Amino acid sequence: MTRFKGKPVLKQCDFRREAIREELQRAGFESCGLAAVVGRGGLLKPLASGTYRVTQRMLDDLCVAERGEHASNLGAFLAKQLADAANAPAFVVDPVAVDEWPERARLSGLAELPRQCLSHALNTKAVAKRFAHEQGRRYEDLRLIVAHLGSGVSVSAHENGRMVEVNDSREEGPFSTERAGSVPAMMLVELCFSGKYTRREIENRLFREGGLYSYVGTKDLVEIEKRVAEGDVKAALVWDAMIYQIAKEIGAMATVLQGRVNAILVTGGMAHSERLVKNLRISVEWIAPIHVYAGENELQALAEGALRVLRGEEIAREYEPGVNASEACPT
Repeated sequence: MTRFKGKPVLKQCDFRREAIREELQRAGFESCGLAAVVGRGGLLKPLASGTYRVTQRMLDDLCVAERGEHASNLGAFLAKQLADAANAPAFVVDPVAVDEWPERARLSGLAELPRQCLSHALNTKAVAKRFAHEQGRRYEDLRLIVAHLGSGVSVSAHENGRMVEVNDSREEGPFSTERAGSVPAMMLVELCFSGKYTRREIENRLFREGGLYSYVGTKDLVEIEKRVAEGDVKAALVWDAMIYQIAKEIGAMATVLQGRVNAILVTGGMAHSERLVKNLRISVEWIAPIHVYAGENELQALAEGALRVLRGEEIAREYEPGVNASEACPT
C-alpha cells in the first residue's frame, strides 16, 4: 500500500472496492445475490452501540474526518458502494466511536483536553456477548473486563450492558507492538518542540513506531517471543514491561467496577500467545477468572450485526449525532 503513503485514507476507496469485487468473483459470488453489505464503522461522532444504516450524513462526517484518519473510515463507503450495486442495504456495526461513558470519565485533568472514547468496540462487544451466551446469562447482567490485545491495546469495563470505561489505544493505556500508549507528558512536550521531528513524524513515533518496535525494532510478536526464549535480555525486559502495563490497566478497570468482576476476557491477535496469557494470569487472575478468545473476530461480528437486523431481532439505527450520543451516555 505504499502508493497511498501520506495520502488521505479515502483515496484508497476505489482500489479496495475493486479488490473486494475481484475476490467475490473468484469465490463465485455475484453482487446481485447479496442480502446486505456491512462494513467496519469509522471515527464518527459519539454514538450508541448497535447496527447502523449507512447514510449520506454518516459519509459526510467520515469525509471531514474530524476525529482523525483511520482505515476504518473506509468501511461505510465500501459497504455503500457494493450494496448499491446489489440493490441491498448497507450497514456498519459497533463503530470505533461507540461511546457509553458516564460524564466523569471524560475529564482528563486539563479542561482543553477532554478524553475521547475510541476503541475496538466491535470485537470487544462481540466477545462480551459471546461469553454471556456461553454462560447462559445476559450481557446486561454481567460485570466484565475485556482486554483487546492487537496492534493497539484497549482494556474496557462493562457494566449493565454498557462499556463504561476504556483506554483510547491511540494515545493512552499500555504500549503494544507498535503504539506507545501513555507516555510522560512533559518529555513529550520537549520532544515536540525539539525541532527534530515534524508533526507527522511525532504521530508516527506514537502510533506506528512506538511500543515493542521502538525498543527492539520489530512488531512481530513471534520473533520477539523467540528472542526471549533464546535469552535476549532486552527483548525479555520489554516483553515483561508490556504485560506489566496490560495487567495494570486491567487492575484499573477492576476499580471502575468496584472490584465486582464476573470475568476477564482476553481477545485480539496477541491472545494467541500462550506465554503472554500465562504471564497475564499470574498478575490478574486473582481479580476474576480469565477466558481467552484469541484473534479478532470482527468479520463474524459484522455479519452477526447485519443478520440481527435482517432477521428482525434488532432494528437498524439511524446515525444522528447528538441523539445517538445521548442514548449512549448516562449522566
